[in-house]
Amino acid sequence: MTETTSKTIEIIVKPDGSTSLETKGFAGGECRVASEFIEQALGSRASEQLTSEFHQSVAGIQQTTQQR
Repeated sequence: MTETTSKTIEIIVKPDGSTSLETKGFAGGECRVASEFIEQALGSRASEQLTSEFHQSVAGIQQTTQQR
């Protein structure tokens, strides 16, 4: 049986008008592709904080490539 993970994009608008975007359930750079249209609509990115989901996926891809 395959376990499915829910993918979500959360947009937070703070009282001062600034926004933040958080993706959940995406593997590696898939989150950047999924949220690109929202980032373009919100304007330029002030900072980026990558989650463990992003790094775990990248490590898994590198390990698979090295084993070939």
